[in-house]
Amino acid sequence: MTSPRLLAVSDLHVRYPENRAIVDGLRPTSDGDWLIVAGDVAEQVADVEWALRLLRERFARVIWVPGNHELWTRGKDPVQLRGEERYRHLVATCRSLDVLTPEDPFAVWDGPGGPVTVAPLFLLYDYSFLPEGTHTREDGVAAAYAAGVVCTDEHLLHSDPYPDRSAWCAARVEESERRLAACDPDLPTVLVNHWPLTRHPTRVLRYPEFALWCGTERTADWHVRHRATAVVYGHLHIPRVTWEDGVRFVEASLGYPREWKARDARNGTVVADLLPRQVLPVP
Repeated sequence: MTSPRLLAVSDLHVRYPENRAIVDGLRPTSDGDWLIVAGDVAEQVADVEWALRLLRERFARVIWVPGNHELWTRGKDPVQLRGEERYRHLVATCRSLDVLTPEDPFAVWDGPGGPVTVAPLFLLYDYSFLPEGTHTREDGVAAAYAAGVVCTDEHLLHSDPYPDRSAWCAARVEESERRLAACDPDLPTVLVNHWPLTRHPTRVLRYPEFALWCGTERTADWHVRHRATAVVYGHLHIPRVTWEDGVRFVEASLGYPREWKARDARNGTVVADLLPRQVLPVP
């Protein structure tokens, strides 16, 4: 086997049979491989549990952060919890599987490219990635509705007990800043969040108004302030590597079958051969 690697995937969306088959085929190349799962595993808790259980049986360590899809409360899901209660239920499910979450002590990757603190974060968004020409959240949301670009979160992602998702985001940012400030200052970090930490990755969106549901300006400098050697995220379904301030940003998503099949056809690739994506050591 090869040397251990820190790997990442996101946006597995295992309710699609094609995606479920890809997840079933994910395997480490070393007994020491760790796997980051950066959100949107599935919408129903049972599917999230199936995927994380399978991956934890194979990888030496699995680290999960929630995406918006895990937080949806759909009528078909036997688990009808909403908002913070739903998130805490998912955390408890992960702990029963020995999967690390944003509520657990941060682990230190000591393998090649380390040591680094791997910090899973749950930050949400606060509508501050405003569409061009708008200056307030209200104007931005109105512009998105006028363009016909409305995230399903508006109907299915509840913020209970917070008054809205922006307030929940503010609480999550404050808690995450507190925990990151307590990290070993001599170690760099790998920051993991489902939503991008900066506005930059959203600049290539086909529908720019969707950026409203993609993050918060409050984390724009976290990759510098918290000594990141890499940032792992998903949500955009645009898998790529970019650089900001000398920091490597890895978008690790699989996405919907219609998306990855189209990419395969364009690029002559097989998506299953590109997952998981290597975070450390730097390829």
